[in-house]
Amino acid sequence: MLPADLVAGTLVLRVGYRGAGFSGYAEQPGQRTVAGELRRALETMLRREVDMTCAGRTDAGVNALSQYVSVPVTAGELERSGRRTTASLVALTPDDLSIRGIYRGGPSFSARFDATERAYRYRIACGPARPVMAWGHSWWLRTAANLDVDAMAEASRCLLGEHDFRSFCKASSAQLLESDGRSTCRCLTAVDVTRVREAGEDLVAVDVRGNAFLHNMVRIIVGSLVEVGRGHRDAAWLKHALEARSRQAAGPTAPAEGLTFEDVTYLAGALEPWE
Repeated sequence: MLPADLVAGTLVLRVGYRGAGFSGYAEQPGQRTVAGELRRALETMLRREVDMTCAGRTDAGVNALSQYVSVPVTAGELERSGRRTTASLVALTPDDLSIRGIYRGGPSFSARFDATERAYRYRIACGPARPVMAWGHSWWLRTAANLDVDAMAEASRCLLGEHDFRSFCKASSAQLLESDGRSTCRCLTAVDVTRVREAGEDLVAVDVRGNAFLHNMVRIIVGSLVEVGRGHRDAAWLKHALEARSRQAAGPTAPAEGLTFEDVTYLAGALEPWE
């Protein structure tokens, strides 16, 4: 890894990927991962080992449009042209991983710790017709002809603001956080449930924005909202599930393929386009 006294700045990548072919973002022995593919490309280009930090890890099957990855670089590496760097990385990465932008950050910039907000969209295709263009990035809910979007939106209001979201965290991950003395409190600034039309197909979209997220948090929120949308639960149930602070109180975990990591927000001026 690069010694601290040689770090002159940070290369920041904005990457997208189709999650179906990856065992998640984080590197795992013997598994194809987003981080593994990026590491191979970066180390080939820079001809050295690199230290990478991402804005938020995604599970196997989860897609991304704007995952940010920061890499400390030397003064000499900062002199590379952005066009040349982009071209090199595009040539070195597979077809299901896209280099969507590159930026310069200060020497201490972290894609994870400098993020002020993260945004996700979950797409649901209802009814017996198999989705075409939305295949691979939506949950095909074939057993439900429709969802009550208004009831889902009403139920979601209780999630806004800062709460203990333990009920919406994978149980084993919540136990690990608790044993380490870490909090399961998070702050959501937006939860919107709408009908959208994308590439000629009608979908239900759940957009969630917040400062940070627990393991499986968005997918459990969506699975719970779908219970309300199908009429299996009323809108008030979600508030009781939140207050219970128990994974068993909330609904099922929605499938990974419907989730897309949409955006990350940083303070103005933290990043500049690398041209």
